Amino acid sequence: MLRLRPYKSCDAEKIAEWIKDKTVFLKWGGEKFGNFPITADVIDEKYRLNNGDCKEADNFYPWTAFDDNNEVMGHFIMRYLQGDNKILRFGWVIVDDALRGKGYGKQMLNAGLKYAFDILGAEKVTIGVFENNTSAYKCYKTVGFVEREIVDGKPWRIIEMEIGKTDYRL
Repeated sequence: MLRLRPYKSCDAEKIAEWIKDKTVFLKWGGEKFGNFPITADVIDEKYRLNNGDCKEADNFYPWTAFDDNNEVMGHFIMRYLQGDNKILRFGWVIVDDALRGKGYGKQMLNAGLKYAFDILGAEKVTIGVFENNTSAYKCYKTVGFVEREIVDGKPWRIIEMEIGKTDYRL
Protein backbone atom coordinates (compact mmCIF):
# COMPACT_ATOMS: atom_id res chain seq x y z
CA MET A 1 0.00 0.00 0.00
CA LEU A 2 1.34 3.38 -0.99
CA ARG A 3 0.89 6.46 1.22
CA LEU A 4 1.92 10.12 1.09
CA ARG A 5 3.80 12.33 3.50
CA PRO A 6 5.29 15.78 3.15
CA TYR A 7 8.71 15.90 1.50
CA LYS A 8 11.75 15.79 3.79
CA SER A 9 15.29 16.84 2.87
CA CYS A 10 16.47 13.22 3.03
CA ASP A 11 14.08 12.39 0.13
CA ALA A 12 16.12 14.48 -2.29
CA GLU A 13 18.83 11.80 -2.47
CA LYS A 14 16.32 9.20 -3.74
CA ILE A 15 14.71 11.61 -6.21
CA ALA A 16 18.11 12.51 -7.67
CA GLU A 17 18.98 8.79 -8.01
CA TRP A 18 15.91 8.23 -10.22
CA ILE A 19 16.99 10.92 -12.68
CA LYS A 20 19.66 8.86 -14.41
CA ASP A 21 19.90 10.53 -17.80
CA LYS A 22 19.23 13.84 -19.49
CA THR A 23 15.99 12.67 -21.14
CA VAL A 24 14.47 11.66 -17.77
CA PHE A 25 15.75 14.94 -16.33
CA LEU A 26 14.03 16.98 -19.04
CA LYS A 27 10.76 14.99 -18.96
CA TRP A 28 10.63 15.46 -15.19
CA GLY A 29 10.96 19.21 -15.63
CA GLY A 30 14.55 19.36 -14.54
CA GLU A 31 15.36 22.41 -16.65
CA LYS A 32 13.71 24.39 -13.83
CA PHE A 33 16.53 23.12 -11.59
CA GLY A 34 19.43 24.02 -13.87
CA ASN A 35 21.61 21.57 -15.72
CA PHE A 36 21.90 17.79 -15.74
CA PRO A 37 23.11 15.94 -13.73
CA ILE A 38 21.00 17.00 -10.79
CA THR A 39 22.03 16.53 -7.17
CA ALA A 40 20.10 16.10 -3.96
CA ASP A 41 21.43 19.45 -2.76
CA VAL A 42 19.99 21.25 -5.81
CA ILE A 43 16.56 19.67 -5.27
CA ASP A 44 16.55 20.39 -1.56
CA GLU A 45 17.68 23.98 -2.04
CA LYS A 46 14.89 24.59 -4.58
CA TYR A 47 12.32 23.20 -2.14
CA ARG A 48 13.50 24.42 1.27
CA LEU A 49 15.20 27.70 0.44
CA ASN A 50 13.36 28.81 -2.70
CA ASN A 51 9.81 27.56 -2.01
CA GLY A 52 9.83 25.70 -5.33
CA ASP A 53 10.12 29.09 -7.07
CA CYS A 54 6.62 30.03 -5.87
CA LYS A 55 6.22 33.70 -5.00
CA GLU A 56 3.43 33.15 -2.47
CA ALA A 57 4.67 31.86 0.88
CA ASP A 58 1.96 29.20 1.29
CA ASN A 59 1.82 27.80 -2.21
CA PHE A 60 4.26 24.93 -2.51
CA TYR A 61 3.52 21.40 -1.30
CA PRO A 62 6.08 18.71 -2.18
CA TRP A 63 5.00 15.14 -1.41
CA THR A 64 6.78 11.83 -1.05
CA ALA A 65 5.13 8.47 -1.66
CA PHE A 66 6.29 5.58 0.50
CA ASP A 67 5.29 1.98 1.18
CA ASP A 68 4.59 -0.03 4.35
CA ASN A 69 8.35 -0.49 4.85
CA ASN A 70 8.93 3.28 4.69
CA GLU A 71 10.71 2.88 1.35
CA VAL A 72 10.44 6.02 -0.78
CA MET A 73 8.74 5.15 -4.06
CA GLY A 74 7.72 8.38 -5.73
CA HIS A 75 7.42 12.12 -5.52
CA PHE A 76 5.42 15.07 -6.86
CA ILE A 77 4.52 18.62 -5.92
CA MET A 78 1.31 20.61 -5.66
CA ARG A 79 0.96 24.36 -6.01
CA TYR A 80 -1.89 26.80 -6.52
CA LEU A 81 -2.25 28.61 -9.81
CA GLN A 82 -2.35 32.40 -9.92
CA GLY A 83 -3.25 32.59 -6.23
CA ASP A 84 -6.53 30.71 -6.79
CA ASN A 85 -6.95 28.21 -3.95
CA LYS A 86 -9.54 26.28 -5.97
CA ILE A 87 -7.10 25.25 -8.71
CA LEU A 88 -4.06 23.12 -7.92
CA ARG A 89 -1.25 22.16 -10.27
CA PHE A 90 0.62 18.88 -9.90
CA GLY A 91 4.19 18.75 -11.15
CA TRP A 92 7.65 17.22 -10.92
CA VAL A 93 6.04 13.78 -10.85
CA ILE A 94 8.47 10.88 -10.66
CA VAL A 95 8.44 7.26 -9.52
CA ASP A 96 11.44 5.09 -8.70
CA ASP A 97 12.57 3.83 -12.11
CA ALA A 98 12.75 0.25 -10.81
CA LEU A 99 9.02 0.44 -9.99
CA ARG A 100 7.66 2.15 -13.10
CA GLY A 101 4.85 0.41 -14.93
CA LYS A 102 3.49 -1.29 -11.78
CA GLY A 103 0.71 1.17 -10.90
CA TYR A 104 2.55 3.13 -8.21
CA GLY A 105 2.28 6.40 -10.12
CA LYS A 106 -1.47 5.92 -10.36
CA GLN A 107 -1.72 5.17 -6.63
CA MET A 108 0.41 8.20 -5.79
CA LEU A 109 -1.63 10.57 -7.95
CA ASN A 110 -4.91 9.18 -6.62
CA ALA A 111 -3.72 9.84 -3.07
CA GLY A 112 -2.72 13.36 -4.12
CA LEU A 113 -6.07 14.01 -5.78
CA LYS A 114 -7.95 12.78 -2.73
CA TYR A 115 -5.94 15.20 -0.58
CA ALA A 116 -6.37 18.04 -3.08
CA PHE A 117 -10.14 17.66 -3.29
CA ASP A 118 -11.06 16.45 0.21
CA ILE A 119 -8.57 18.31 2.41
CA LEU A 120 -7.49 21.38 0.44
CA GLY A 121 -10.90 21.93 -1.15
CA ALA A 122 -9.64 22.26 -4.71
CA GLU A 123 -12.25 22.25 -7.46
CA LYS A 124 -9.80 21.38 -10.23
CA VAL A 125 -6.29 19.92 -10.58
CA THR A 126 -4.14 20.49 -13.65
CA ILE A 127 -1.01 18.77 -14.87
CA GLY A 128 1.21 19.07 -17.91
CA VAL A 129 3.06 16.32 -19.70
CA PHE A 130 5.51 16.50 -22.58
CA GLU A 131 3.97 14.94 -25.67
CA ASN A 132 6.77 12.35 -25.91
CA ASN A 133 6.26 11.09 -22.34
CA THR A 134 3.80 8.35 -23.29
CA SER A 135 3.96 6.39 -20.03
CA ALA A 136 3.20 9.49 -17.91
CA TYR A 137 0.41 10.53 -20.29
CA LYS A 138 -1.22 7.09 -20.03
CA CYS A 139 -0.91 7.17 -16.23
CA TYR A 140 -2.59 10.58 -16.03
CA LYS A 141 -5.40 9.46 -18.38
CA THR A 142 -5.96 6.33 -16.29
CA VAL A 143 -6.30 8.45 -13.13
CA GLY A 144 -8.94 10.56 -14.90
CA PHE A 145 -7.12 13.61 -16.25
CA VAL A 146 -8.45 14.78 -19.62
CA GLU A 147 -6.62 16.64 -22.34
CA ARG A 148 -7.41 20.36 -22.58
CA GLU A 149 -4.83 21.76 -24.98
CA ILE A 150 -1.39 21.33 -26.47
CA VAL A 151 0.99 24.24 -26.01
CA ASP A 152 4.47 24.99 -27.19
CA GLY A 153 7.03 24.20 -24.53
CA LYS A 154 10.70 23.51 -24.11
CA PRO A 155 12.17 21.18 -25.00
CA TRP A 156 8.94 19.61 -26.35
CA ARG A 157 5.27 20.52 -26.74
CA ILE A 158 3.18 20.09 -23.58
CA ILE A 159 -0.19 18.39 -23.27
CA GLU A 160 -2.16 20.31 -20.65
CA MET A 161 -4.57 18.10 -18.73
CA GLU A 162 -7.05 18.58 -15.89
CA ILE A 163 -9.51 16.80 -13.68
CA GLY A 164 -12.40 18.36 -11.80
CA LYS A 165 -13.59 17.40 -8.36
CA THR A 166 -16.93 16.26 -9.78
CA ASP A 167 -15.15 14.06 -12.35
CA TYR A 168 -12.79 12.38 -9.91
CA ARG A 169 -13.55 8.77 -9.02
CA LEU A 170 -11.22 6.78 -6.80
